[in-house]
Amino acid sequence: MLSLLRQPTQTLDWSERFKALAAGCKTPRLRAFYEAGAVAADTPLAEVPLLALDVETTGLDASRDAIVSLGLVPFNLQRIRCGEGRYWVVKPDTELSSESVTFHHITHSDIRHAPPLPAILDELLDYMAGRVMVVHYRTIERQFLDQAARLHLGEGWQFPLIDTMQLEAMLYPKRQPNWFDRLLGRKPVSIRLDDSRKRYHLPPYMAHHALTDALATAELLQAQVATHYSVQTPVGQLWS
Repeated sequence: MLSLLRQPTQTLDWSERFKALAAGCKTPRLRAFYEAGAVAADTPLAEVPLLALDVETTGLDASRDAIVSLGLVPFNLQRIRCGEGRYWVVKPDTELSSESVTFHHITHSDIRHAPPLPAILDELLDYMAGRVMVVHYRTIERQFLDQAARLHLGEGWQFPLIDTMQLEAMLYPKRQPNWFDRLLGRKPVSIRLDDSRKRYHLPPYMAHHALTDALATAELLQAQVATHYSVQTPVGQLWS
């Protein structure tokens, strides 16, 4: 099992970190999120409450771009609860660009009457509380939600997550073909969401829709665990 190959020098203890964050948090809404706690690092994956998360943005720079939609789907290793999923289109703090509209297909008319992000933050915090987030490429979700909390709550936002892209990167550390592989016509290994799903024979979905991408990420983690890990793998070996 791959889990045996990854022996971190120090396992993150999000349970203890949340206690410290709650003690120092000045914002009641964010403090309640931390006080809900996090599972212990030695909790088996089979027992972890998971929440697939995807955000679509106006660009890739959290310091100047903004969130335009969010999708969340709760699940565990046996079941994805699609009926309990959440999806929001929100009015970004910055203008939509033609590039972002082409990318996620959210237009000016879609956001005209959409709520601003602060209007859904309470529900978002409540929904994420006590769960481990699952994302594909953690930089986007982590940086944009942290920046949003700084702007609208006055404090940064931290939470544990499992990154399915990072799990694929661990499987394929040498993704660029060498000269002999190139001679044989072999292509680089892609760890993008849709390409990663193909390796597990998962069905294709429309990309860059926050709710669909959240579902796709949940399915990918289930397939990764079923193929490469034990359901008894401690969550602390996979989260960051």
